[in-house]
Formats: sequence, C-alpha cells, structure tokens
Amino acid sequence: MAADRASIIRAHLFQHGQTSVSQLAEAVGTSIATIRRDLTEMEQVGLVERLHGAARIAIGAFREVGFKTREAANLPAKRAIAFAAFATIRPSSTLLLDAGTTVLQLARQIRLAGMKLQVFTNGIAVAEELVGLPEVTLCLLGGRVRAENLSMTGPLADAMLQGLWVDQLFLGASAISDDGWITSHDVDEARLNAAMMARAAQTTVLADASKFGRRATFAVQRLTGDERLITDSALLPAFARYADDVGLAVTFAGVAVAERQVARG
Repeated sequence: MAADRASIIRAHLFQHGQTSVSQLAEAVGTSIATIRRDLTEMEQVGLVERLHGAARIAIGAFREVGFKTREAANLPAKRAIAFAAFATIRPSSTLLLDAGTTVLQLARQIRLAGMKLQVFTNGIAVAEELVGLPEVTLCLLGGRVRAENLSMTGPLADAMLQGLWVDQLFLGASAISDDGWITSHDVDEARLNAAMMARAAQTTVLADASKFGRRATFAVQRLTGDERLITDSALLPAFARYADDVGLAVTFAGVAVAERQVARG
C-alpha cells in the first residue's frame, strides 16, 4: 500500500469520521477494490475499523494519528478557535501553551501579532513558531520527547511546572466526553495537562467539534465551570446540558472571520 494513500485515508477518516468505501475511493482517487485492500492492511495493524461498506479510525488504536495529519484536519475551525482565543490574551501576561494542534494555530496568531508576552510550552512545534520573536520571552519545558505529539512530557516536565504560576493556560484536548471529562491517549500527557490546569489562574480549552462525545484512555480533568471553552460549532446536546449545569463559559468561533484574518496575515 502506498504511504501517501494511507495518509490520505487516515486524514479523511480523522476529519470526517465513519466514511463509506465509495466515498474514500473518491477522496483518494483510486478504485473501490484498491481502497478495500488498503483498509484490510490498515485494519490488521490496528489503524482503522472496518464496518459494513465503511471504515473509521480504530477506537483505542495503539498509535495516534500522526501530528502532521492531525495538524491539517479541521484547519479552518482550528484557525477560527485560535483567533477567538487570541482576543482574550492580555499584553505582558504569562501564558502556558500545551502541544495541541489547535494551540499551535494560536502560537501562529501570536507570531503575527507581535505582542509582548512570556510563554511557557511543552510543545516543540509551538516553540518553533515563537522562537526568536523579540517581544516573546519563551521557555520550553524539559522532559521526554513524545514523538506522536511533538511534545515534552514526563517527570522532568512535571517538576518544572511546580515552580510556575501563569495567567492563562490554553489547552487542547484529544477528547471531551458528554459528562465533561477531558481525556488523552497518553498517560504522561494527561498527568502534565492536569498539572498545567492547577498552575494557571485561567484555563481556556480549545476544541473543535470533532473532539466532543469521545473518550480517550487517560483522564486529564473534568470541566467544572471555572474554565472557558472555545469551539467552532453547536455543542452536542448531552455536553450542552452538562456545560449549562456547571456554568461553563462557551465561546463559538466564526470560521469565516478567521479565514479572512489568515489571508491578511
């Protein structure tokens, strides 16, 4: 199976969810028979689940969708969310940015704006966006390099956080369940994200619509209403009820506005 076909299939399934074989063949630009063979190979290594005439990303797959694939998924929504998040940042404040792909878009917005800030991050790609900016004092948390997410995790990163207090944390999410739990695919990342929330005066969760109604393996923290949430579309009914019950502040980002902002940049 060609590597580029596999990447396209995974990106399409990640962005669109369960998809028919015929739709996948059209998206990839190949025959239905070829797609079926590709899906069989991907199912054997745990990357997808095959259903009757369709496929989806495997639940509990042993590896996550590659960073570059995830970065490209739902990009207009992530840019819109980042644009709305940037509007909440106060000049000369101290920020903590996690390693999520939506938070990466926020880092790019910060780079365009040139605001004076102090930024701590465990995201290697986030740090690359901000390094060398004269207005930004940048610090990368140390620790184990987690290649799947281009992040630093583990005891060293946890220990470094214990000496910090920050004004604002911007946190991505692998999954958010209907009952408000933020969860992760990696135990060290989950522990670090929980520690980040404990060290921030204000936590803002950045999550596009694809992250809701799902649950990954490791718990980060349950949303309590002390946080803010920025997303791109209407909440699922079950989560909307939970958010209303706990008084969670929710901002809905406008995709068209963000796309115009990126075009100007």
